[in-house]
Amino acid sequence: MNSSHSTPLSTPLNVDRADPATDEAARPGPAGVAELQARYQQLRDAWKRDGGLPYRERMRALRRLSRALKARSGRIADAINADFGGRSRHETLLSEVYLTLEGIAHAREHLRDWIEPQSRALPLTMHPASARVIIQPLGVVGIIAPWNYPCYLLLSPLVSALAAGNRALLKPSEFTPRTSEVLEELITDALAPEVARVVHGDATVGAAMAGLPLDHLLFTGSPGVGRHVMAAAAANLTPVTLELGGKSPAIVHPSFPLRRAADRIAGGKLFNAGQTCIAPDYLLCPAARVDDMVAALRAAISRRYPRLRDNPDYTSIVNERHYRRLRDCLADAHDRGATLIDVNPAEEDLSGTRKIAPTLVRNAPPDSRVLQEELFGPILPIVPFADISAAIEYVNARPRPLALYYFDRRSRRVKDLLSRTISGGATINDTMLHCSAEMLPFGGVGTSGIGATHGEDGFRTFSHRRSVYQQSALAPIQHLISPPYGKAVGAFLKLFT
Repeated sequence: MNSSHSTPLSTPLNVDRADPATDEAARPGPAGVAELQARYQQLRDAWKRDGGLPYRERMRALRRLSRALKARSGRIADAINADFGGRSRHETLLSEVYLTLEGIAHAREHLRDWIEPQSRALPLTMHPASARVIIQPLGVVGIIAPWNYPCYLLLSPLVSALAAGNRALLKPSEFTPRTSEVLEELITDALAPEVARVVHGDATVGAAMAGLPLDHLLFTGSPGVGRHVMAAAAANLTPVTLELGGKSPAIVHPSFPLRRAADRIAGGKLFNAGQTCIAPDYLLCPAARVDDMVAALRAAISRRYPRLRDNPDYTSIVNERHYRRLRDCLADAHDRGATLIDVNPAEEDLSGTRKIAPTLVRNAPPDSRVLQEELFGPILPIVPFADISAAIEYVNARPRPLALYYFDRRSRRVKDLLSRTISGGATINDTMLHCSAEMLPFGGVGTSGIGATHGEDGFRTFSHRRSVYQQSALAPIQHLISPPYGKAVGAFLKLFT
């Protein structure tokens, strides 16, 4: 990925997770920028005229969004399947539709409590004044979504933005155009144009959106593109939430049952064919158990996917460029002496498809691409370790991951590992499920992201916590802090300092 730059809009921003230069869809489109600016201005004018959404309107908007999503769940699954060239319908309905509906229901259930002002205690010297914190919407917020979960990663932040009372400008991914069309229809049907607008476009539109004077911008994508987004937003001091990625490790303690660990790691790794920002990116395995782990993984994968080519449960790679990138990563590992283990139970010829057989990689050199790049595909490098301390050192020597998975039945060791590592989130004895719990904050740390979404944490991301101090007519402190100063303030200072 390119590094950040000083001129905010000099480099196109693409919500894809790799360099867009070779992709037809990433060519500039000035008309899209003009439409973006017009729709932003419409939302800004509505904010100036009417402010944020009151509680009743927020609840109504969330209810209408839920109904519109339910009515189009089948069309969304069909559109994503077409955009991917083969995407598991069940995985789409689970991860894109069900989780979004759960988020809406959670927000509607708790919104009354979230918006309540919070009283704060004051020191005795400030009595009889009072203090409170009120929760206010930020204004016009922007959401830039990626292609890997094109519905959920657009609508889930929108739920948080609406719950907080904002007006939202949304850019779905240009790499899933059929899905983007359905999503625009959904949002147009559910929400007034003064509340939310969708804008389509390529990398140039993404760059222009990041450079708008938004009141908050949420971007989901790669760390490299996230740097460009942050640089563009800095021109207007726009606050950003960056949901990025990185190489999330899975660590298996020597005492943990291998078959159970392999089953859960395979499930997380191959959901959406590994095209998930929190998928286990590599596996840290006890050196003495690597052979057994490989056998257990092969068995777990074969149970899930006895065939690949025409299996509707096994998802394709989203486009040709990402397919080539993954093939190149495997070729690089092979050329450097790594052992590639394809798990293709029916030994099918996958040529002519964008499906890649689940591949385990052993003995990859540390500088190989499979151990340096976020894989975002059905490839799992296995890295042996001598003991847990060595595994922790391996993780800590690398950028902080978005997720960490640890398999161990001893709570003391789990607590120790969590205290010695840092990641955006973690799941113990399974993978990815922390993302499904709406009441948990979801976000990264360091290069894997800034800020958090989901539930109350997403609501607060899109809210301003405004402190309010209300003075009493009987306030004695005014006589102490205003000149001419005399003996009273001297006595006060002597007593308290």
